[in-house]
Amino acid sequence: MDSSTLAYLAKSEGYEIYALHFTYGQRTEEKERECAKRIARHLNAVEFLDVSLTYLIQVGASSLTDPSIPVKSHAEAGNGIPQTYVPFRNANLLAVATSFAESRGAEAIYIGVQASDYSGYPDCRPEFIDAFQQVIALGTRPDTNISLKTPFVHLNKTEILKIGMDLKVPYEDTWSCYLDGEAACGICGSCHFRKEAFQAIGIDDPIPYR
Repeated sequence: MDSSTLAYLAKSEGYEIYALHFTYGQRTEEKERECAKRIARHLNAVEFLDVSLTYLIQVGASSLTDPSIPVKSHAEAGNGIPQTYVPFRNANLLAVATSFAESRGAEAIYIGVQASDYSGYPDCRPEFIDAFQQVIALGTRPDTNISLKTPFVHLNKTEILKIGMDLKVPYEDTWSCYLDGEAACGICGSCHFRKEAFQAIGIDDPIPYR
């Protein structure tokens, strides 16, 4: 949901879209890939690159990649680092994104970290993004100038959804559930915040729920 809204925002700001999708062993990988391809087509993406990071399955230690660890409901999750945290995932994603951007002469990488993420996920914190911007500057060719853009970093899910509605994002072609790719579970943390946002603006979520 956030990434699709972000892609529409980037397009509205005048950028051509080079879409990047990651499979890293997440439970809903097939549904996520299908949705990502649809969004890329809607935006007339110049390119769609599908990258496998399935070594993160072997890394484990996350309920997203290890089926033996149950995905807790939002009510059960409690405080601290969520079980859905994939160790250092965003660094892996951004490293590939930087390679892709540098090779294509891109000016910007958009990443959809947002306020409710970095309260629990350490690799979503603004400080982490600032540090990775420095990594990009030090680790690419001298004539490369890639900006990490995080327009949602201080916004909540409802504020992001309002932007998306203005941009006419087809939310029926997005997926948020951590657990199920057929009908969203409605109770995981991701479903909870998505449903809460749609309820806050008084619009029905167009995806199916159990």
